[in-house]
Amino acid sequence: MFSKLSINIICFLLLLKLEVFAQGKEKIPADLYKASTIPDSLKENAESVVRYSYVDIEVKGPGRATLKEHKIVTLLTEKAEEEATFFLHYDKFNTINRADIKVMSADGTVTKKYSKSDMYDRAALDNTTIVSDSRIKFLRHTVSSYPTTLEIITEETLNSFLHLDDWTVVRPRQAVQESIYKIAADSSAKLKYKTYNFAQEPVKSTNQSTVTYIWKLSGIKAPKWEEGALSWRLLPKIAIAPEVFKYDGREGSMSSWQSFGKWIKRLNDELPPLSPTRIAEIKKMTEGLATDKEKAKFLYEYLQKNMRYVSIQLGIGGLKPFAPSFVDQKKYGDCKALSFYMLSLLKAVDIPSYYTVIRAGENEDFTDPDFVIDRANHIILCIPFKNDTTWLECTSNTQPFGRLGTSTENRYALLIKDDGGELVRTPDSRKEDNRFDSESTIRLHPTGAAEGKIKVHAKGEYRDMYLYVSSLKKDDQKTFLIRNLNIKQPDIFDLSHGEDKDGIKEVSFDLEYSKFSDMAAGDKFFYRPVLLDIWSATFPELKNRKTDFYFSHPLIKTNTTTIEVPENFEVGSLPGKVSLKFSHGSYESDFAYDKTSNKITGTSKFELDHHIIPATGYTEMQQFMEEVSKSLKKKLVLKKKV
Repeated sequence: MFSKLSINIICFLLLLKLEVFAQGKEKIPADLYKASTIPDSLKENAESVVRYSYVDIEVKGPGRATLKEHKIVTLLTEKAEEEATFFLHYDKFNTINRADIKVMSADGTVTKKYSKSDMYDRAALDNTTIVSDSRIKFLRHTVSSYPTTLEIITEETLNSFLHLDDWTVVRPRQAVQESIYKIAADSSAKLKYKTYNFAQEPVKSTNQSTVTYIWKLSGIKAPKWEEGALSWRLLPKIAIAPEVFKYDGREGSMSSWQSFGKWIKRLNDELPPLSPTRIAEIKKMTEGLATDKEKAKFLYEYLQKNMRYVSIQLGIGGLKPFAPSFVDQKKYGDCKALSFYMLSLLKAVDIPSYYTVIRAGENEDFTDPDFVIDRANHIILCIPFKNDTTWLECTSNTQPFGRLGTSTENRYALLIKDDGGELVRTPDSRKEDNRFDSESTIRLHPTGAAEGKIKVHAKGEYRDMYLYVSSLKKDDQKTFLIRNLNIKQPDIFDLSHGEDKDGIKEVSFDLEYSKFSDMAAGDKFFYRPVLLDIWSATFPELKNRKTDFYFSHPLIKTNTTTIEVPENFEVGSLPGKVSLKFSHGSYESDFAYDKTSNKITGTSKFELDHHIIPATGYTEMQQFMEEVSKSLKKKLVLKKKV
């Protein structure tokens, strides 16, 4: 794919020259510090240009490596200002030896210098991490004018690692003039690699027990970003991992998913089980329940009611759970601890389950079945009921039993079994699981004023959205929902949160308008015939799209609207019936007038069957969305009776 982005890939055969680079004696041409020497071909679609990048990694053995990087990047516009912010992570396993940054004007004159001692140093904490021995060195340089060139030189020592960071050749809206990646590894580490979105083999050499790989790429234009695309499906990168690793003194193998799972299993086996007294209490709690599934649901809800999620990253805590007794006593834990605690609860009542390693995040980078590497950032639980595999998200206090959500659906996950790891697929997202169903009533007045009522039943991702909304301040709730549902700005807006039961969240709105009609012409009044839009997104025309388009999830949205017509008015015209389809969804709407009751009833339904639209189907999808948008602009016309 990436060859289509005009990469000019050159095999770099001058190994002697690269050895000089590795020794830190490289001579950088002065022109690379001057913005005026950037080739015009690299400025197209670019917010920044990497003038020169050299990454030099030496893997000395399992769990031991040094990393050196020398980078020169020119920021062309203020849209690239985030590249003047620097983060370096370290902990007891990893040391930052050097961090030097130079800032240069457009002509290459040095205007500012920073070193490691100038960087802020703080704990790696966020809103959910309450304690961590990981730390961050941080620096933000304020760019006063563009173009500005930055030269960054860093050196790090790693004393424990499972894999090395991917080499991402180019980033969104960034061009690369020259980039070199060299990795030399002792044969005991059994280094392996895999390229994604480009197919360039490295120059390989062997010297005694050391194997060296070198890639050189040059003249890479900034990829033209397409709306709805994912960076991991577009940008070229190299994944690097040792087959033999050592982390915190614990040796392991990534020769297969099974062998990696064995290593995780050994970590978990170090944890003491719940006490016999506590196990007896758990059995007592569930003794009146007839089936294993009823017991599992009860214990999951017990977890949700009594435990809360926090992140704790101490020592090997990023990989090893805390003991179930810790969670039982403290009433909190991270994803590892809560999932292992849930596993322990189930084990107490003789229900088997699997601790499950996964990479979470909506449309997140995939796990490659053919390349074993630890990309995981989350733990969930799998219960292998006969003919009914059940998945549990143990960090959520609100998720229904057996539902994962878009963060962990549609991907591979690693089950940790007694004999090691087994890679399996989590469930696909289904439109039936993400529903937004609404009922609206509009009472119109002869003056053009109106009162409206909306009642929403939200399921799946829409339920999650309204649970999030309920946590906001009242004014922020109003602002969010008016924008999200495209509600005409009311004079009065009252929101009430109804019950949240069986995975369905109820929300009600009361609206008042001093003027609801959009316009009047003589005896005719023109109205928007709904209080909310069940869909409003449109997308730009794009010929010859290169990448698939990703929505958040498949979905179903419906609305039924009842309009009470004023007594001295009659219907002039109704919006026409609409029925639209494309390969991955449909939309329909219809309005009918009942003269006896003097009421109009409108119904609409939008369905997105699949959330991934192939690049070849983009134009069809884009045209479908345009037609939906046009249909939503049609007006209801009422006129005064003569």
